[in-house]
This record gives sequence, C-alpha cells and structure tokens, in this order.
Amino acid sequence: MDVLGPLSAGISKTTSARYAAAFGAIALALLTRWALNPVLGERVPYVTLFPAVVFSAYFCGLGPSIVAVILGFAGASWFISPVHFLRNPDLAASIGGLAFLLASGITVAIGEVSRRHNEALRIAQGELEERVMRRTLDLHEANQSLGELTARLLELQDDERRRIARELHDSVGQTLAALSMNLSAVAADIERLTKTATTVADSAALVKDMSGDIRTISHLLHPPLLDEAGLSSALRWYIQGFAERSKIRATLEFPDGFGRLPRELETAIFRIVQECLTNIHRHSGSPAATVRICRSATDVWVEIEDKGKGISPEKKAEVASSGTVGVGIRGMRERLRQLGGSLEINSEGIGKGTVVVARLPIQCRDSSQVGLATATPASDGP
Repeated sequence: MDVLGPLSAGISKTTSARYAAAFGAIALALLTRWALNPVLGERVPYVTLFPAVVFSAYFCGLGPSIVAVILGFAGASWFISPVHFLRNPDLAASIGGLAFLLASGITVAIGEVSRRHNEALRIAQGELEERVMRRTLDLHEANQSLGELTARLLELQDDERRRIARELHDSVGQTLAALSMNLSAVAADIERLTKTATTVADSAALVKDMSGDIRTISHLLHPPLLDEAGLSSALRWYIQGFAERSKIRATLEFPDGFGRLPRELETAIFRIVQECLTNIHRHSGSPAATVRICRSATDVWVEIEDKGKGISPEKKAEVASSGTVGVGIRGMRERLRQLGGSLEINSEGIGKGTVVVARLPIQCRDSSQVGLATATPASDGP
C-alpha cells in the first residue's frame, strides 16, 4: 500500500497521464503476447491483456479502462487467423472474446469502485494529518505559554520575598529596637520596685527574643549575605543555623576560590539546599547531612546527602515519574528546568540514606527570556 498509493496519486494528476498509462499498459501486453506467439499460436490470445486491464482499472479510472479494453480486444485479433476470425469464427474464439469482455467489464467496475474508495481515503488521511499538525502546534504554543507564565510567577514570588524581608528589617525591627530602649529606661527608673522591674525585664527579654526571631525569619526569607557576600557566606550562615536549631550535624564542602555566580544561579542553589535540608529534618530521621558544591567551566553541581531511612522503591518510582510528589520537589524541578538544569534523587533503599544531585549550567539564558527562576517557597524548616 505504501508503494501503490503514491503511484496511483502520480498517475491520477492529469487526464492525459491516465490515458497514456492505460495505453502503455495495453501496448506492453500486446507486445508480450506477440513475443509469446511462437509458443502459444492462436490459443489464449487474451492471456496477457488481463493484467493490463486490471492495471488500468485500478490506477487510471473508468474512461482509460474502457479504452484499454477496446484496444486490447481489437489488438488480440492480430493473433487469430483472419479466416477464422472474419469469415468462419469458431465457437471457442467467440466464447473467449465474450469472456474477455465480460471479465474486463467486471474488473473495470470493481477497479473504479476501489479507486474511488482509495482516493476518498487519501483525502481523509490528508485532512486528518493536517488537523493533527494543527493540534500539535496549538499544544506546543500552550506549553510554551505555560512555561513563560510559571517563570513570571516564580520571579514575582522571589521579588515579594525580598520586599517582605526588607520591610521586616527596616520597619518592624527598628520599632522593636526603640521599644527595647524605652523599656530599659523604665526599668532603670523603677529599679526600686522589684516586682515591676522584674516584669519590665521579662518584657524586655521577650522583645529581644521577638526581635531575634523576626531577624531570623527575615534572613531565611532572603538572606542579605546572598546578595552582599555571595553564595559561600550565605550557605555557611544558613547551615550553621540549621545545625543549631535541628541538632543535625550539617557540614558544607565548598571549594576555595569558587567565585561569584549570576544572581539567579546563587538564589537557585541556596533554595535547593534550603529545601533539601528541610526535607532531611522532617522526613529522613538522619543524624547528619552533608552539602557539597563544586563547579567546572560550564556547570555547577550541588549534592546533598543524608544518612536517614532512605526512600522505598515505590516512592522512588513515584518521584522519578514526577507523580504526586511534594510541592518542594516540584518547585526544585521547575526552578532547574527554567535554568536548563537537572535534578536526580538517588536512594539505595530503606535505611541507606538519600542523595540529591542538582546540575545547573553557568552560561544560562538572559533573565528577560527565562525570568529570574525561583522555586516554590521552601519551608523555612527548623
């Protein structure tokens, strides 16, 4: 069918091509019968004409097929003795001629029906392929628009985190500092009143704790060290605080002379480390965690390893297939996808720990094209 379809379409382009093809088929059949004449004599004069009639009926259409039958019937008379054919035709020759005409008529009718059916199928197939192509283009455009929308949402998310962190530090932090000074002054004035002084001292301690908590939350939302001192300082500060709060032995392996990266890359690496350490504290039960950062001329690798309970084969398959995984993992995958990176989560089984490996290309696209890639907010963790 793969060969006959294009052949039929090529012959059917013009009327002259169809008639020429039918005439050529009959001529070839007559030449073949002439070549066999020394062997066959006057017997079966129509034997080579049937394939030509079938060819004309299937590929050339009704008109050329009828012409082919007439030419074939007339040409077959060359192989019958004129004495028998014109003056005293025998019964066998008459029956042979009638049988040829009857079989040719049936063949032409069947071929015409088949040819029209195949032509309708070709037209329907072409329309279907065109519709599939249009739907494919529409789907591609929808996926591209969705990716751009996701990048924009993540960019706005990181901007909002920076704004909230700045407002907490500049506004609420300053107000609490002034209140603390006022309470300290009141405590000094009423020092002789023990009970009141104790209450004021407790209040001042509460304000101090609250100020520290707000400062910690502000830094966790977006650490100033990340913009001012770079990735190394921000990660050391965060991992040290994480270890103190969670009682997990967290270590950082960061090469000397690492240098600075584009802001979107440093933000992405910090958020990935933050999300992974939070998951270790919540789910792994690991007593220790190790964060390793390394780079080449073109890529940066981030590896977070724990010694916890690991991931079951069922959960691992679910994570690998991007099924109903948590918001944090989806956020990390989307962040890395926007930057052209990749994420691997490896676990040898229950009780053997987990290793998360992220790769990011250093030469990322311009931020106006991909957006400042940000992830779903990682939980601030312990």
